[in-house]
Parts: sequence; C-alpha cells; structure tokens
Amino acid sequence: MKFRFHCLGLPHTKTTRDFSHCAYTQKVWKFCKMMKDRGHYVIHYGAEGGDPPCDEDVAVVSDETWRSVYRSVEKQTSTFFGWSLDDAAYREFNRRAVDEINQRKRQGDFLLPFFGCGARRVCDDVEGVIVVEPGIGYPDGHFAPYKVFESYALLHAMWGADKVRNCEPNWYDVVIPNYFDLDEFKPCYEKEDYLLYIGRVYAGKGVSIALEVCKRLGVKLKVAGHLDNSFVEGYREQWESCVEYCGPVLPQERNRLMSRALGTFAPTWYVEPFGGVQVESLLCGTPTITSDWGAFTENNIHGVTGYRCRTLRDFCVAAEKLLNGSIDYRECRKHGERFSLQNVAPMYEKFFRDVHDVEFGDGWYAL
Repeated sequence: MKFRFHCLGLPHTKTTRDFSHCAYTQKVWKFCKMMKDRGHYVIHYGAEGGDPPCDEDVAVVSDETWRSVYRSVEKQTSTFFGWSLDDAAYREFNRRAVDEINQRKRQGDFLLPFFGCGARRVCDDVEGVIVVEPGIGYPDGHFAPYKVFESYALLHAMWGADKVRNCEPNWYDVVIPNYFDLDEFKPCYEKEDYLLYIGRVYAGKGVSIALEVCKRLGVKLKVAGHLDNSFVEGYREQWESCVEYCGPVLPQERNRLMSRALGTFAPTWYVEPFGGVQVESLLCGTPTITSDWGAFTENNIHGVTGYRCRTLRDFCVAAEKLLNGSIDYRECRKHGERFSLQNVAPMYEKFFRDVHDVEFGDGWYAL
C-alpha cells in the first residue's frame, strides 16, 4: 500500500544535512528519503533552500524572510539557534503552508508535524487529512489523534500512572525509534587515545560528569557542540585540565570524532526521549557511557554496547573499562544498525496502514 505524506519542516532551519545539530530537521530529511526510496509520495514544506529527497519541495518561507529573522545559515549552525512561534518566518510558514497543502491534499493523505506544537497552527487549519505526530521526543504539546513516540520510556512517562491504574492505554500511541542513514556513519575499529562528548554543552546533557571523570582519570576529553560559556565558567578547572574543544561539527567531522574515540559520553540529567548521539556512536563502532534511565535503558545494552551508570564511581569504572577495550566495537555497530532507515521504514508503514484502517476500514478489528 502506497501513501502520500505532507512533511512539515521547521521554519527556523533549512531542511539540509548542514543542520545536523537539529534532531527534528534531520528527522524530516531522513523521513523524506526513507519513504521516497520505498515508493511513497512525499511532499515537503519548509524554508527556501532546503534539499530533502522528495517528490515535491514547496518553499513556504522565502529566503528573504528567513534571513531577515535568522540572518544566515552560518549563524544558525554555529550557535544554538533562536526562534519564536510568532516571528515573521513562523507566520509566513503557517499562512503559506496551509494554502499549499490545501491545493495538493487528497483523501487519505497524512500530514506530519515533525516539530509537534511548533506546527500545530498549520494542522488545525487543514481539514481532510490524517494528522500524525511522527516522532515525539518533546515533553509536552502533544495534540494529534495519532502519535509516534521515540521510546517506550517517553510513551510511558506521558501516559502516567492514571492510565496504568485505570486500564486506559491508547492502541494508536506507538513507539518507533529514530532512524539513521548508514551511509553517513563509517565505523573505525582502530581507536585513538581519547573519550568524546558531543552535543549541546550545557548542564542538562550531563557534560559536567564527563569532565569530572576525565579529570580524575587523566584522560583527554574531546568536546564538540554549541558552547554555553556560563557552563564552562562554572567548571573552569576541569575544562582546562582535560578538554580539547572542537566546536560545532558537521556530519563528516562528527563521524571522524565518533569513530576514533574509545567511548562517547551521554550522561543526560533528564529522561532522554531517545538520545541520537548514543546510536550515532554505535554506528561509528564506538561504545557509550550513559545515565541509567530514559531511552538509554532500551538502547544501551549494559556490558554489550557500553555502560549505564548512576554514581560517579560507576562512571569512572565504565570509563576505565572502555580505556581497556572491554567492549566489542563490531558488536556496537551491529546493534546500531537496528536503527537504519531500512529497518525502521517497515515499522512506519505498518503503523500508517493501521491508522488508515481506522479512518477508512474496520479499525482495530480489520483483519
């Protein structure tokens, strides 16, 4: 069964591989590729200058408007970008996307707001399509009748204790993990003498734990990502003792850093809804050290793909084990491949078929 998808990009980015630091933008780009490659009809709506693999790329934010708000691609990719649901780019996106979708929609089409409530105004104003939130990794603002969560950890957190107590699951709240293009990740099994932290450099991502561990063990920590200078000031001693700062990196440099590291830290303080860095690291043949909650409990197999930790001692012991090569790097790559476009696409197709049965068939009872 072939479907038609209306994919909503993000007004404050351009749907290109250069916005690799924005997980939502990358989900749009990869979803377009994944579904077009399988013969579905994909229409993308986003800022002018995007290049997603699709059947139609509809520019609903002009480059002139985009630059008047966000200045340049270089600025948006070199710093942690700012945006507002009421800025000129969002207003133009909301207005023009509704008009363009209405011109193209057909019965049975799916409308996919990858940025959740950031695109709700568009979804509320388009009738006659099936709205699905295709990859929920955000903690609130869920609104669509059909929802795809990135992990069971987040799904269960959103359901809460009342659904457990009252036996009220939603059969069409499903879990489909994030997905990755294997062509972007080349593993290397000959490692260099460093550990890695990659991501936004701020307290919530737990980078302070990586700093403390590497300072105590006397190990070099390479850090890549957008820098919160106030964070660095709070950990100046640790930072100066062990860090080599690499700045924000594009996919090719990300692959080089990940593939040659002895291990990658992802010790987030919050309940991680998926943790793309962890899987990207596995795809590069590199084990991970993570906190012991959220999606890591599903994706980081303790002692196989890395280690899950709860105390500083746990983190130090895990790092020492990785420094001694305790994890099979090829096994990391093997587990990472579970999240390839080819492996995840059938999960989406099955879900969209089930939803189509609800709208046009016997629903849950369709055989």
